[in-house]
Amino acid sequence: MISKKLGNHFSYDFLEVIKIKHLKVKPYDLKAYSLIFTSVNAVEAFFENGFMPNENFVERDFNKIYAVGLQTKRELRKNGFGTFKVAKHAKELADFIIKNNNKEKFLHFCGNLALNVLNNALPLQNISYKKVPIYETQLLYPQVSGDYDAVCFFSPSGVRSFAKHNSLDQYLLFSIGETTESEIKKFTKNEVITSSESNMDDLLNLIAKYDAQKK
Repeated sequence: MISKKLGNHFSYDFLEVIKIKHLKVKPYDLKAYSLIFTSVNAVEAFFENGFMPNENFVERDFNKIYAVGLQTKRELRKNGFGTFKVAKHAKELADFIIKNNNKEKFLHFCGNLALNVLNNALPLQNISYKKVPIYETQLLYPQVSGDYDAVCFFSPSGVRSFAKHNSLDQYLLFSIGETTESEIKKFTKNEVITSSESNMDDLLNLIAKYDAQKK
């Protein structure tokens, strides 16, 4: 999302920087695994492929579901499933698993460009962990023209796509979470205003507050 000042208010444009393609993955038995979802896209692709968790807690081999982000939790709920643990970002989830649930076996349903935060942390603690790519992210590398003041990023892959042909140094920068903020800082030394809750509602509130302060 990019914005420009018009009089006493901001206008907003949404710029397509990535494309998502769901992969065809034959569903298989998830028995005895805990499931990790770190994006809405992963949840959508998971159910589109016909996977079905076992959430019957009376049975011994039910699937615990872990999620990163409020939007991911909401998407799971839309499909009729709750979450055992929701973390703000992958590092927080990794720390929680290592401390509290290190005897479980984990399947991480994700995109092909998912960062290796969990992959780098869990196996080092001898925790069974496997990535299952279930969608592909294509970077579009757009070139931006126009007089914009701010850019808001929702994912690390979006940052990489935008920064390929556009400098970040001229913009006020907003980020949906710490992982995305870390990616932004690879391309600029500018301050990044980041949602502490790592969700859309909090990020939009941050933008509104910043706008009000500047008036």
